[in-house]
Amino acid sequence: MTNATAHINEESRVVLSARGLRRDFGGFTAVRDVDLDVHHARVHALIGPNGAGKTTVFNLLTKFLQPSAGTINLLGTDITRTPPDKVARMGLVRSFQISAVFPHLTVLDNVRVALQRPNGLAHQFWRPLAALDTLNERAEQLLASVGLAKERDIVAADLSYGRKRVLEIATTLALDPKVLLLDEPMAGMGQEDVSVIADLIREVARTRAVLMVEHNLSVVANICHHVTVLQRGEILAEGNYETVSNDPRVRVAYMGTEEA
Repeated sequence: MTNATAHINEESRVVLSARGLRRDFGGFTAVRDVDLDVHHARVHALIGPNGAGKTTVFNLLTKFLQPSAGTINLLGTDITRTPPDKVARMGLVRSFQISAVFPHLTVLDNVRVALQRPNGLAHQFWRPLAALDTLNERAEQLLASVGLAKERDIVAADLSYGRKRVLEIATTLALDPKVLLLDEPMAGMGQEDVSVIADLIREVARTRAVLMVEHNLSVVANICHHVTVLQRGEILAEGNYETVSNDPRVRVAYMGTEEA
């Protein structure tokens, strides 16, 4: 096998998949027969109108909900019945729609705290904060990679909303995810912040898979390699953005009309 062929095979590798995914709530089926393949080094968008089942699919994949039927596979391992904390340690990490940082810690300390788990310090809570100094180099590298190096000593509460979201992605990357799930990363942002986060996601996906729920279709068009459209808990269409955006069924689902 040539190096070029190996590179292509690596990029086409499926790292997260679901087959026949279903979730019932009493007599209501929120997700029905969803098949999903997420590839390494690709940005995959999960889109659809409100109530389409996107968040339920995310909760199923990250094991916050157990599927009523179907299977989920992560990096060649069946995780259908695996608890969420173990799934996270295996490399499937989720960033939530609402920013989740420690507001009274500095930017640097937020990342150092996040680095405790992959470095075996998570349960050594009796150790002084100075013990985290061993993590400084990696924390500084992460801050530089997301463009937060200049804000390292700023208290997180004093960051703008967009910069808090960048910090959240940095703390998520501290867990060294193989598959990163982003829940509406652009929600509530101005255009300048949207551009920053879009560029960051594109860079992050160079070395890992990214699956994102996103309502900003211009962002989806610009950075996503593959798009899955949900409607009423089922897959309506999938393919690249051009393919799904020209699908009459997708136009009807979003706009109530087949007109472009």
